[in-house]
Amino acid sequence: MAYQYTQAAESTSHLKSATPTSYPTPYGSGDPYYNESSGYIAPPQAGAKKGGVSNWVKFGVPIAIIVIVAAVVGGVLGSKAHNNGSASSAAAVTGAAAASSAASAKEDVGVFATGTNSLYMLPLYPSTTNSAAFSTPTFQAQASGLSWPTETFTPSSPAPTSVRPDRPRIIAPKYKWDALPTLIQNEPYLKYWNDSIFANATEYYNQPVVPYFLDSGNGILDVARQIKMRIKAFSYAYRMSNNTKWVDRAYKELQNAAGNLTGSSFGPDNSTRWNPIHFLDTAEMVNAYAIAYDWMYDAWLDEQKANIMWTMITYGLDAGLAAYETGDPLYYGWWNKQTQGNWNCVCNGGLTLGALAIIGDDPTGTAEQILGYTVPNALLNCAQGPSSDGTWQETPNYWYFGVTGMAEMISALMTATGSDYDMLTTNPGVELTGQFHMHVTGPASMFEWGDNGVNLYSTNANAMLFYGSVFNHPEYQLFQRDQHDAPEPWSMFWYEPSVSGAFWDGLPLDAFFTNHTDQWASMRSSWTDESALYVAMKAGTLQGHQTHNDLDCGDFVLDALGTRWAGELGDENYLVTGYFSNDEQDSQRWLYYRKRTEGQNAILVGGANQLVTAQPTITNGTDGIKQTGGTTVFDVPDGSTAFFTADLASAYANVTSYQRGIRTLNSRKQVLLQDDITASAGIQWRMHTNATVTKNSNGFSLQIGNEKLEMTILSPSTGYTLSTQTPASGLSTDPPPPEGQADLPNTGVTVIMIDLPAGEYSLQVLFSPQWPDLSSSDYTTSPPSVSVSEWSLTSHGENGASN
Repeated sequence: MAYQYTQAAESTSHLKSATPTSYPTPYGSGDPYYNESSGYIAPPQAGAKKGGVSNWVKFGVPIAIIVIVAAVVGGVLGSKAHNNGSASSAAAVTGAAAASSAASAKEDVGVFATGTNSLYMLPLYPSTTNSAAFSTPTFQAQASGLSWPTETFTPSSPAPTSVRPDRPRIIAPKYKWDALPTLIQNEPYLKYWNDSIFANATEYYNQPVVPYFLDSGNGILDVARQIKMRIKAFSYAYRMSNNTKWVDRAYKELQNAAGNLTGSSFGPDNSTRWNPIHFLDTAEMVNAYAIAYDWMYDAWLDEQKANIMWTMITYGLDAGLAAYETGDPLYYGWWNKQTQGNWNCVCNGGLTLGALAIIGDDPTGTAEQILGYTVPNALLNCAQGPSSDGTWQETPNYWYFGVTGMAEMISALMTATGSDYDMLTTNPGVELTGQFHMHVTGPASMFEWGDNGVNLYSTNANAMLFYGSVFNHPEYQLFQRDQHDAPEPWSMFWYEPSVSGAFWDGLPLDAFFTNHTDQWASMRSSWTDESALYVAMKAGTLQGHQTHNDLDCGDFVLDALGTRWAGELGDENYLVTGYFSNDEQDSQRWLYYRKRTEGQNAILVGGANQLVTAQPTITNGTDGIKQTGGTTVFDVPDGSTAFFTADLASAYANVTSYQRGIRTLNSRKQVLLQDDITASAGIQWRMHTNATVTKNSNGFSLQIGNEKLEMTILSPSTGYTLSTQTPASGLSTDPPPPEGQADLPNTGVTVIMIDLPAGEYSLQVLFSPQWPDLSSSDYTTSPPSVSVSEWSLTSHGENGASN
């Protein structure tokens, strides 16, 4: 069977009614590291995000973090993704005869992915067979040199304030450092990552210190995360080489961020130097100082050590105490008040690492006080970030920020004190959140509903490696290790070198996430083919997402032929008036095109926004097909299918009944989207695409590069109007954005529209990607017409067999 993530009993999280003083800025807005022609200037490293605000096109910079420059997430302008792929240093699979054991097969394959897609930053897998290597995911004893030694620090009564006696103590204990050189020699991924980290450290070494820049919305968050990224690399390079040039360069970065570097200034010359009003900035800076203090502990002079500790206390930990103890939002602490999102994880995580780093050296008792707050608060808030089915409650891209902060905090507590303090077990969704991330990632891009967030820099998806280890999910590690953001210091210690097999072996093609807050489905035809069909749709509530959601019940995305045909618009400008005001019906947030229903791949009724009080109900079905076998080439069994339906009537005024369903047809080669609706106002079907669109008598022809897709309206046969438009700032019936504000442009995006007058309809749209190996007679052109409420695995002619 496919993964079926059912909702557990839980209390609904509530949003904070007031908003913090400042928020992250959109890309390029006043950022000193942004160049209009070349994007963000930074060396290649793990912190680049896969998704974000884009025109469905991601423009890469040579030796630069991938950048997003326009309006929609996903899609390609040009030829198929593999024709645009850039070779990475990953070694190609040889395709040689299978080795006699998993260990030798793993050595034979080496780093598996042959490159990284230059548009989507997703791995490219060769078409090859190796039944020895591409086997069931597992952790197993392997040849000498491919296993971590046993941990010896196992306190019988762990406490956050009682730390291991040796250094380092945070995330990477000394016994792992001691074992790492041998592992690097024998494990291809560790060698690849080690080389990448040193290359990045060298690049950072030769750059000026990160300059102070206070953005009106983002604070110094980008600055702080760049410093953290550099400190991680310098600290790692020192411990692996014992070369003190890395210590000296790290100290220069720390001196600058403390405001003590001659000839430069870094923020106000007072306790707000690290901008605690936007506490993410402070937390990430504390995180960086903690890593430097702990990982290079034996290299610091006593004076340097004292300087680092007092700087961390003065500008970071003292602000953390104020955030907890005053209860006053002016003292930076709104994020610790029932805030189950990325802010709580990042802020508690940074403070925890800082406290763990200096505890025992700190004469003020600040570190002990901090841990008395952060650990229980994160247990109640950060650990509840994933819904019970693993979906990150904010958005798929805010998952990156949240799980990075969470994994850093838990890992540091485990290594420094010997316990996770129930953060791994209090919420079953924490274990499942790796499955969420895998299924929300399509072959073209992620299904990125809602806001996408700011630059990741030192944030990545390597929590997948940590969760894979602590929860015994080797498929998480195998999936993540080929991703573009894997090479960075955390990977070196969270990765289990004993892992082997193929992440896809035994992995269902479909997954349904049924927690009422999210409610979404993911269906595909392959895990390893970049040209595979992928369709995903969501329902879920429209409140309870930390004000990062859209009014998007029924929203969907569609990938095929190496590109995205229906995609997301992403963020609006985070600095516009009222963007984060609240998620009530009259919120100013819904005045912006990308956030209102009009900006989604959804139905509009009477030109009005969906109701924030929506309570959709869903059904789903799958034949349970899993991708198996010792090959990356997967042939979908004849008749294989899956579907997802949602009753969305509660999301609309002027609607008596409404069910939307989406399903795969023709052995997962085509897709049917059906809307059974009765409305007392005009109905408009909307889809956003980067394709060149041609209208015809009963639908549309779409083309991106050399690839084509046909959209055919099967029902009704008459009475509808077809049109296209450039996304505009609202319909004539919509309130405009607040005075002086404007929507971001959606360059290159076309909206496909089907209009119907008020009435009762079954609107059926058939999507037919023009696969190169299919003739016209191979396509389903007239599937059975079945009410969405009657859909089943066999209702449309598929065999519905379960595997």
